[in-house]
Amino acid sequence: MQYSEVLDFLFSQLPMYQRAGKVAYKANLDNTHRLDDYFNNPHKKFKTIHVAGTNGKGSVSHCLTSVLMEAGYKVGLYTSPHLKDFRERIKINGDCISEDEVVDFVNEHQGIIKEVQPSFFEMTVAMAFQYFAKQEVDVAVIEVGLGGRLDSTNVIRPEVSVITNIGLDHTALLGDTLELIAIEKAGVIKPDTPVVIGESNEITKPIFNEVASRNSAPIYYTDQEWDIPVAMNGVDATQVLQVYKKDKLIYADLKLDLLGVYQQKNIKTVLQTIDVIGSKGFLIGENHIYAGLKNVIRNTGLMGRWQVLGANPAIICDTGHNVEGVSQLVEQIKQTAHKNLHIVWGMVNDKDITKVLQLLPANANYYFAKPNIPRGLDAEELNREAQKVGLQALVCTSVNDAVKKAKKNAASNDLIFIGGSTFVVAEVV
Repeated sequence: MQYSEVLDFLFSQLPMYQRAGKVAYKANLDNTHRLDDYFNNPHKKFKTIHVAGTNGKGSVSHCLTSVLMEAGYKVGLYTSPHLKDFRERIKINGDCISEDEVVDFVNEHQGIIKEVQPSFFEMTVAMAFQYFAKQEVDVAVIEVGLGGRLDSTNVIRPEVSVITNIGLDHTALLGDTLELIAIEKAGVIKPDTPVVIGESNEITKPIFNEVASRNSAPIYYTDQEWDIPVAMNGVDATQVLQVYKKDKLIYADLKLDLLGVYQQKNIKTVLQTIDVIGSKGFLIGENHIYAGLKNVIRNTGLMGRWQVLGANPAIICDTGHNVEGVSQLVEQIKQTAHKNLHIVWGMVNDKDITKVLQLLPANANYYFAKPNIPRGLDAEELNREAQKVGLQALVCTSVNDAVKKAKKNAASNDLIFIGGSTFVVAEVV
């Protein structure tokens, strides 16, 4: 098979959660263990950092990767979903796995694929681990796909486990309360392995403390250790942060090239994680931290996080899509200078549509479109739900059509925001 044929096989023949939804989710690690045995446990041949959470795990993973790269390590990065190209999921030092590597992997291992019949995600995790072992990375930053306890990535034994936060997302699979979701995500906590928690919460904290205690895992809550009382936008398209730990200024004028205000929470998690792995022998200096956080996008290719796509009018996109993520985006929009607001919006059909729509500003011009995937929510249905909460929208035939209409209606001092789903953003970046 050629690369295009391999992609068609991966997307069409293997159950893929991003496209098909719940039917692709495997509530056990049986296939993962069979693939792991077949490939001779490749994940044991390099060190790992495991990153779970409802929001922010992608940003945290990319920031950690960038800092480790600046420190001279050969760094694998596994994330999901991709935006433009499947190969974005598997990178080494910011470079995507080659098309030839993807083709060779699928062609050479047809036997085990037919025997095990893995999901798309299970196959992709196996591909990533095999590739990282083959390329002899020093360390790999591994982002959890969904949940934690039963995620295919959860076969690793990391240097540190990270849980950014807990929110109500994927409730049909992980549970419909914060407690149930926390139990699933706490599954990444391993025996005698430090765990870094990004946000403490009175509901989830007892769960994390109990699991950590049972596993003799040192636990750190970053929002109780770190503070960023002062932040401003730099002239060089960065945030400039004054970062304190226990009331002591640790990083003065720390620059971050990710512009979302919500990234300040993620940076606390990143810095605590760096402290932890530094205590385990990783050689990371202050200069590496400054350089790594200033160059996350350049080093890793991260897209879709408060990404500026145009000016006059300002055009910004972001992949935030659940209640917690959208809440933060709405606050960011309020802080962004504009005259009139235009929102291009689309969602998938297994989210809490009403709760998300209730968060959106009433005084905006809306353009609804269906993301171009099977799970995409029909724009007419989205519009009907939006009308129930008082939002009026122009229903468009596609995301691109929605963007064109927004551009046509926007003045130079307006703001066009594009979001609602990762898959909406994927069509515009």
